[in-house]
Amino acid sequence: MKNCKKLCVVALMLLVLGQFLAPKEANAQVIEVGVSGGLSYYMGDINPRKPFNQSRLGYGLLVRYYDNTRWAFRLAYSNLQLEGSDESANYRAERGLSFTTNVHDIALVAEFNFLDYFTGSKRSYVSPYIFGGISVLNFTPKAKDGTKLCTVLTDVDYDKNIPENGNKKYSTFAASIPFGIGVKYSAGTRIGVALEWRMDFSFTDWLDDCHAYYPLWNNGDEPYVQYSDPTGYAADSQGNNTSKYVQRGNPENNDCYGYLNFSVIYKFNLPKNKDCDVGADKKYYKYY
Repeated sequence: MKNCKKLCVVALMLLVLGQFLAPKEANAQVIEVGVSGGLSYYMGDINPRKPFNQSRLGYGLLVRYYDNTRWAFRLAYSNLQLEGSDESANYRAERGLSFTTNVHDIALVAEFNFLDYFTGSKRSYVSPYIFGGISVLNFTPKAKDGTKLCTVLTDVDYDKNIPENGNKKYSTFAASIPFGIGVKYSAGTRIGVALEWRMDFSFTDWLDDCHAYYPLWNNGDEPYVQYSDPTGYAADSQGNNTSKYVQRGNPENNDCYGYLNFSVIYKFNLPKNKDCDVGADKKYYKYY
């Protein structure tokens, strides 16, 4: 997940650089609304190495605002299905952990087009772009049988006051930093499409319900033993775990999730400002 941080820094630098490269003309203002669909995937303690491993379908809605041909601002909702298992990732198969979770994500991002772009234009009809911003998310990790893992004790962090008795559990709300790249194409007078890859570096390590250490238990304790240690990795010969700090996950790295998606939008022109630069407007928007 260190690569996530590096990509985030690069995307932020490119967005800042784009501010100095973008044209400053006052152009027609545009609102676009659309839908997206594609593949979502998870990377974290259970799958730290394989992008798109156990990818599942995701979908979303978006509203995009253009003030000129280079910069846009987007508000988007995404419903992403995430899944992970030690068996599939082949990272620490001895744990036998697995989960699924449904992430509801609301993101506000800034987009920078490397080329002039305007939906409906016959001149500026295609452009690669980058984006970055902030999002809030809600998630509910579940076991294969549908049990909500966030409601049973499966993982503890003795160093951060998440105790073995389960009196304090983690929050299922978090924030993340979304960033990514894509390419836009104007498919008609008011229709545009885009292919985009997005990665979210979240501020939680609990998307997979795997964070730090195994909880303590006695043989036969329920309901959490079957979920915290399905293979008996941390148990002794009597079926007990009486040793603190038996490593279950890596508490130093937060979880990430990705979304490779295709979107279709419909454009609405907003009323033009009478003080707009008419020459610039004709230059960029005469073909719509």
